[in-house]
Amino acid sequence: MTDSELDAIRAKRLVELQQQQQQQQQAGSNKNIQSSPEEKQQQQEDMRNTMLSSLLTQEARARLNMIALTKPEKGRMIEDILIQNARRGAFGGRKVSEEQLIGLLEQFDRRRAAVDSDSD
Repeated sequence: MTDSELDAIRAKRLVELQQQQQQQQQAGSNKNIQSSPEEKQQQQEDMRNTMLSSLLTQEARARLNMIALTKPEKGRMIEDILIQNARRGAFGGRKVSEEQLIGLLEQFDRRRAAVDSDSD
């Protein structure tokens, strides 16, 4: 083979590889577009769980998980309240104990009962 023949083969192979790479990039970007909302939601849930784990003691986390299993809406509301309070610095950087969580739950139930009785 001559040098010109080898150069032609290399050029042809280079074009094939470039086309193949473009196809893979397009397929990858389509995949990212399709799975993006699910991935974002999963990342948000992971961040939420990480924050709650660092915010609560093991006992408090276990109690909150039991509440979430029996009453998912109430569990989610309590989680939201805990996260909001933590962002405001209400816990002073300390972990929330099970007793503190129980106190928060009692406050939540009293407020809810007051709102329910007002609506009657």
